[in-house]
Amino acid sequence: MAYASPESGGQLLKLDGADLPVSGVVERYPAGHQVPAHNHPYGHLIYATEGLLLVQASSGQWLVPPTTAVWLRPNVQHCLTATTAVSACGIFIREDLSVQLPERDCVLHVTPLVRELVAALAVQQAAAAQRRSRLLGELLLEELKALAPLPLHLPWPEDALMRQICEALVQEPARAVNADAIASQHALTTKTLHRRFLKSTGMNLGKWRQQMRLMASIQLLLQGMTITSVALESGYESHSAYTVAFKKNFGCPPSEFVLIAQGGTFGD
Repeated sequence: MAYASPESGGQLLKLDGADLPVSGVVERYPAGHQVPAHNHPYGHLIYATEGLLLVQASSGQWLVPPTTAVWLRPNVQHCLTATTAVSACGIFIREDLSVQLPERDCVLHVTPLVRELVAALAVQQAAAAQRRSRLLGELLLEELKALAPLPLHLPWPEDALMRQICEALVQEPARAVNADAIASQHALTTKTLHRRFLKSTGMNLGKWRQQMRLMASIQLLLQGMTITSVALESGYESHSAYTVAFKKNFGCPPSEFVLIAQGGTFGD
């Protein structure tokens, strides 16, 4: 995807289709591989066809299971972590065309048609096939404009202290600590903590923490853990409490989400 790859000796891959309005490449990463912070002068659609990819940008964090893709605006700094072995497609969209797509970085649902268009564009094309690539790119843009963002976003604070608090919570999703204890630990009043956290993330602390726990739980689900075990590891008291929260946030229960991630589509 035009960035460091374990298969390319750490060198930057050449984007052969850069002269096309929409072009793409395919990359594979082993579990645990990290791509350092970088950016592109293009709009960037990141789609993991297999595995689970964590995308971290200045505007937030997103998990990318095989049913979704992350949309990043041109020049947005981001890094990637393969939480499992990953096969991923990177689609690059010329800056003047990117204005047709979401104004904010976000996660989009990948429909069967979008999936096939991404796969076709990610295969390097010979010069003779550029007309086909242009047509595929135009159709992909039309399809992407029709997609609604999904709630797989975890806003990341710019406030250094709030960022420190978030990093600690991410390290221990199931840790039982309330806002009063967090505030006291950092010499803040609870009211000040809530005010600064909301200002820095756009979400209250409780909502942010629930979103973080649910996003972290997706990794465990796709690793094959039972739903009860995932619930407890993610800080929920029971299978049912976790399932209710998961369905409310993602639109389907965790069991259905796993089936979708293994090859189905939303609404099947």
